[in-house]
Amino acid sequence: MASVTSVDLLSLATSLPYAAQLNSITPNATSSVQFLSYNDSFTTDILGPNVSQELISQQPYQAFHEAGIYYKATNSVYIASNWQTYDNPINVTILNLTDYSISTTRYPGLYEANGGCPYTSADNKSYVLFCDEGNFQGASGLTLVDPLTNTTQVLVNNFLGRNFSSINDVEWVPDTGDVWFTDADYGYFQNFRPYPSIPKQVYRFEPSTGVVQAVADGFVESNGIEFSPDYKTLYVTDTGQQETTNVSLSRPASIYAFDVVNGKTLQNRRLFAYVDVGIPDGIHTDTQGNVFSSCGDGIHVWNTDGVLLGKMVVANGSNNFAFIPGGLLLFNGNNLYKINLKAQGRAVQRDFGLVCEERWPS
Repeated sequence: MASVTSVDLLSLATSLPYAAQLNSITPNATSSVQFLSYNDSFTTDILGPNVSQELISQQPYQAFHEAGIYYKATNSVYIASNWQTYDNPINVTILNLTDYSISTTRYPGLYEANGGCPYTSADNKSYVLFCDEGNFQGASGLTLVDPLTNTTQVLVNNFLGRNFSSINDVEWVPDTGDVWFTDADYGYFQNFRPYPSIPKQVYRFEPSTGVVQAVADGFVESNGIEFSPDYKTLYVTDTGQQETTNVSLSRPASIYAFDVVNGKTLQNRRLFAYVDVGIPDGIHTDTQGNVFSSCGDGIHVWNTDGVLLGKMVVANGSNNFAFIPGGLLLFNGNNLYKINLKAQGRAVQRDFGLVCEERWPS
């Protein structure tokens, strides 16, 4: 049974004790996800009448950290674990959606996996596209993984001869075939990448021509990236507030929105949302254009105007999540939760080959 708490916004705006009361809900959510509704539409349009949550896996290490890429041929979601040590690099955790079984692997040529997305090549072959943060021997880049053959190939690993720092997140645009991605410094902060030598930027890459273009800068740490359902707006998170153990609350924990011009460039950068707890890491939109992001206390949801609708809170927060038919998977470090929702991810119909009304079985 899901627990939904309605937030009194006027009390929250005028009472710090009330704010502290709300904040106390998250640390107590150690084995379940709780829901905070800041707007009636969160309950009716996001959660829906049949909302539920379930802990479906608990691992002895942080197996559920980043990515969350569905590959139809294996009916599995590919998730990056958290980095441990240089001798114990990032694993790829594989969740089989048929029976929720878990396996883990490492792919040759994929050094330190992070974000990712499904990708289809010009010859109509499907891949899992990972952001590879690289290490001291291997360059950071975008790497295609074929889970059927356990083989990899580099899509791009430099900007006109200059090294990326630690490519963090990526999205593929089916109509153009282009990939858009962010670059951050987290490999350097975690001591498995050299000192950064390029600004934190957003890039667009054309696999068909080799064109790579820097399209946005001015970030402390450019992190999550996502499009609106019509691909006319691009959202980019800046997680500069936290650089591993170095936290400064005066740095950004923000989501910026851009207008996408002719599918190639960006204009009209604007602040879309500022996060009140932690940093906005993974980011996705639903079919109605609502924006979801993983934050320090769980997943936050905003409407297209940047108004906070609600939160899905859990102890230790969330780095990322993945939409599946009927809801989403919340990555909580050692824990993996399945949340049944009314809202549907913008790419679920495309990635899973389903009509919008189909739901994943409980």
